[in-house]
Amino acid sequence: MCNRFVGTWKLVSSENFDDYMKELGVGLATRKLGGLAKPDVIISMKGDVVTIRTESTFKNTTISFKLGQQFDETTADDRKVKSVVTLEKGALVQVQKWNGKETTIKRRLVDGKMVVECAVKGIVCTRVYERV
Repeated sequence: MCNRFVGTWKLVSSENFDDYMKELGVGLATRKLGGLAKPDVIISMKGDVVTIRTESTFKNTTISFKLGQQFDETTADDRKVKSVVTLEKGALVQVQKWNGKETTIKRRLVDGKMVVECAVKGIVCTRVYERV
């Protein structure tokens, strides 16, 4: 099921990203740089290990994981989090937890595009990627 996400994706639209980053506690300078970045996301699989690499002029990050298994992650804004990714109704759902806080990143395919919904404390950001 995850293999439907495999490929290279380019950001084409972003809504409410600054408010989302602000709620995460991201500082103003980092939010400005993050808001300007138009990242590519490269998703690959090797066996049952999924790798998501995010590349931009601002910062590159890579996570590799097995579905349902917790892993340590350092986010693009340098938060040290515990993450778990599961497959729910065809969507890759990532939950990040740190310092008593939690955010959910849901990646799903809609009409050939990857729609990423990021939510924290009622703030929802939607980022849409097209396959390259």
